[in-house]
Amino acid sequence: MELRAGIGSREWAPHVTVAAVAVRDERFLIVEELSRRQGRVLNQPAGHLEDCEALVDAVVREVREETAWAFHPEHIVGVYRWRNQANDRTYLRVAFYGSVTEHQPELSLDHGILNAQWLSYAEIKQREAQHRSPLVMRCIDDYLSGRQYELDLLRDIYS
Repeated sequence: MELRAGIGSREWAPHVTVAAVAVRDERFLIVEELSRRQGRVLNQPAGHLEDCEALVDAVVREVREETAWAFHPEHIVGVYRWRNQANDRTYLRVAFYGSVTEHQPELSLDHGILNAQWLSYAEIKQREAQHRSPLVMRCIDDYLSGRQYELDLLRDIYS
């Protein structure tokens, strides 16, 4: 059971993640990965924010590690809070839209990533039962509806 900070025996903190929405020729960059709980799943290139890492740097790193593409963030699509009932965890995802260049297929992909592929909206929708989370479709739908926020919305404060 998840507890709020200051209540109960442990501190609560969300898992902060980033995700990339990249589109080329009306196809979205999607990774197929192995999940311990769900088996083979589809997701945007995504992952956890590392200590002392800027959100923009995190999404660039995750796309490179999971797809071997260089990602160039252009906008924020949205910020999402999702409570995963299966593992009793809360995720805070910042999704970015951007372009990809410089594919390096010789790079090995992150552990658990089976492949990266370009899928149409219809193909992604058809395989919705395989999505790692409801965030996959939500990020794509928000991008397609025109949601975009400037990157300077994000501020890293150091003291």
